[in-house]
Amino acid sequence: MEMRDEMDSALYANYLNILKHELVPALGCTEPIAIAYAAAKARQVLGCFPDAIEMSCSGNIIKNVKGVTVPNSGGLKGIDVAAVLGAVGGNADKVLEVLEGITPEHIERTRELVAKHICSCSLVEGVANLYIVARVVKDDHYAEVTIINQHTNITRIVKDGEVILDQPEEAETEDAGIDKSMLTVKDILEFADQVKMEDIEEVIGRQVRMNTAIAQEGLDNNYGAQIGKTLMHVWGKSVTTRACARAAAGSDARMGGCSMPVVINSGSGNQGMTVSLPVIAYAEEWEVSKTKLYRSLVVSNLIAIHQKYYIGSLSAYCGAVSAACGAGAGITYMYGGSYEQVSLTIINTLGNVGGIVCDGAKPSCAAKIASSVDAALMAFNLSIQNKSFLPGEGIIKGDVEETIKSMGYIGRVGMRATDTEILNVMIDRVNVDQYC
Repeated sequence: MEMRDEMDSALYANYLNILKHELVPALGCTEPIAIAYAAAKARQVLGCFPDAIEMSCSGNIIKNVKGVTVPNSGGLKGIDVAAVLGAVGGNADKVLEVLEGITPEHIERTRELVAKHICSCSLVEGVANLYIVARVVKDDHYAEVTIINQHTNITRIVKDGEVILDQPEEAETEDAGIDKSMLTVKDILEFADQVKMEDIEEVIGRQVRMNTAIAQEGLDNNYGAQIGKTLMHVWGKSVTTRACARAAAGSDARMGGCSMPVVINSGSGNQGMTVSLPVIAYAEEWEVSKTKLYRSLVVSNLIAIHQKYYIGSLSAYCGAVSAACGAGAGITYMYGGSYEQVSLTIINTLGNVGGIVCDGAKPSCAAKIASSVDAALMAFNLSIQNKSFLPGEGIIKGDVEETIKSMGYIGRVGMRATDTEILNVMIDRVNVDQYC
């Protein structure tokens, strides 16, 4: 199937660039990694080890770092651990793999410095959901690094009052030559049909390899609440079980501090695993070609990114839902489903589990992933029989694009107050007994 005209070649390039920009490896949960990256970069700019580190973060960052083990930290948790470890042994040039070279000596030094309280953290309100400022101080000198909107998007660097870098918040996305507003379900399916294998071999192949490996690690060992292992034990060995359990097992390992890299989606390792591992499980069950698997993963990844464009990077809306929705769409496509049936899978998933709340990165993410994938597989099985929830039922609209936008609005705007109150509960800023 050849591309029809010049417009399509621009769209093709845009969609391919979106995949390459989004599907990158990250070592450990991306919020603590972003903290470590900011601190490592600030230390690099300062040119020496600081006496004090001051982290200023949005509520969503605090929410997503509080309960998750910092990778390569020897099992430690917390913003102070992530920041100090980044400053002690992090390599800012490695970006999301900043903590790759951490040694036992670095961990011991981090324990000592955290015990001395060299790092402080404050909540900043009225800023972007993803907002981090790392300020490092040594005698009369300081360096300050600001990250906004995306985990690696440094928007400002200051050293001793001199502004070294100052760029618009959206600069990283624009520099990558991508426009996510151009994503539609119809065009995503057309792109998946047309895309040349050599264009996606590296980016999709890496996702298959890395995410499969950490899922196996989660099944083989005891991480977190062991959701994946438990599902395999009690639900049997069906393809539905494997799809849910592998995605959950990858999250078990990642939330439990496993340092193996994951190829992310929408800035999240949990979403990267949720969007890929169920599709891989079904490809094995149905014995489809590698080409068909890769095209199906193009669908799953881009459908997830399409939804997150409206929801936003961090919110009270659990990203496992949009990622599982993408996986369900990819599986429907792999099955040979039509555009209408892929659309019904998305509608049926969102009509069921849309709006599961996010209360930060931690072991229960694995359970939310399993529930979301299960819902997406139910949606797939309904859609291939052309059964679906109908327009006017709840938030379901007349077509798939309007339904995706409506769900995005609920996540970005409607759940804003929910997001604040979840944080208030998590950091004990509210007396719930007063209201209950």
